[in-house]
Amino acid sequence: MKPGNVCYHSVQNLLFSNLLSKNLKIKMNRTVILPLVLYGCETWSLTLREERRLRLFENRVLRRLFWPRSDEVTGESRKLHNEELNNLYSSPNIVRVIKSTRMRWAGHVARMGEGRGVYRVLVGKPEGRRPLGRPRRKWENNIRMDLREVGCGGVDWIELA
Repeated sequence: MKPGNVCYHSVQNLLFSNLLSKNLKIKMNRTVILPLVLYGCETWSLTLREERRLRLFENRVLRRLFWPRSDEVTGESRKLHNEELNNLYSSPNIVRVIKSTRMRWAGHVARMGEGRGVYRVLVGKPEGRRPLGRPRRKWENNIRMDLREVGCGGVDWIELA
């Protein structure tokens, strides 16, 4: 998230400029800012708090892209609501992009051979004692939750791949 903030603040003047079209600003967002924010996202195990922070970041960038927006009644510029941002921006939101790339990577890992290190990490069981407290959410649990959202909840996803 920090590289995305740094990149956002470095191009902030361009996003605020009236000289650039909205289409060009959207292309800048897709090619410059989003790849930095989403680097390595297929291996992330997101919590709800992290998902919320990512959505807040995305909405902040989109508000900068589509600003200023004048009100129909008063004619004054106003802050856009989240629903209006989603209607103006045709691409899927950042959390949906993360989930789709995570499922694509999961299929890729599941098709790997048993001799590959990544596959052994996926199916292996760690030895030793675990620390006290609630276990952290595993990457595999996130994949199961993503598949449940798509509608393939009861299926073994490794066999499905």
